[in-house]
Amino acid sequence: MLPLSARALPGALHARPRLVSSIPRIQLVAHLSTTPNQSATALEHKGHSGQPLTASGKIRKEVPLPSQEKKEGAMQYVLTTLDQVANWARQSSLWPMTFGLACCAVEMMHLSTPRYDQDRLGIIFRASPRQSDVMIVAGTLTNKMAPALRQVYDQMPDPRWVVSMGSCANGGGYYHYSYSVVRGCDRIVPVDVYVPGCSFAPMAMISLHDL
Repeated sequence: MLPLSARALPGALHARPRLVSSIPRIQLVAHLSTTPNQSATALEHKGHSGQPLTASGKIRKEVPLPSQEKKEGAMQYVLTTLDQVANWARQSSLWPMTFGLACCAVEMMHLSTPRYDQDRLGIIFRASPRQSDVMIVAGTLTNKMAPALRQVYDQMPDPRWVVSMGSCANGGGYYHYSYSVVRGCDRIVPVDVYVPGCSFAPMAMISLHDL
């Protein structure tokens, strides 16, 4: 004959716990008891006029966005209109694709420094070819890098342009007779503009964007 504990085991496994049925009631009571307090607290953050208040009880001042401000006065209207015209002009600015290969890339980076600050013209370097309008090839192009140059060029959307920057990118430069150097990046991609110099003047690139 089985002991008492062994006979009671199957019944204990099939028995329904009574505590489970009381949990939703407890949660419902807690929700009903806290709802009035939450609504009262939310009403305390607003004054008699319906304006939001700070923690100290003062009326909180809301600052509108620049696009939501009312244009008061002729001077503010003119300045706001000129700002919109400047933003409209910048939206068609060129976004160069950086393809720095050698020391000419340092001069290309110099364009974003405060001395020249090409960002003020809306010209921003992009690291993705799908967001670029023009590719700037700066430096010595080797045979090993040539397939990557062509692959990046093929990923750029139309219309697209290529700038060959410096003597090494134009025709090999100092390394023209090296076995591993491509004698001009125009053998790999079609070049639209050639910038001479070793190294080139950064101001030449600013003049290039004006074209």
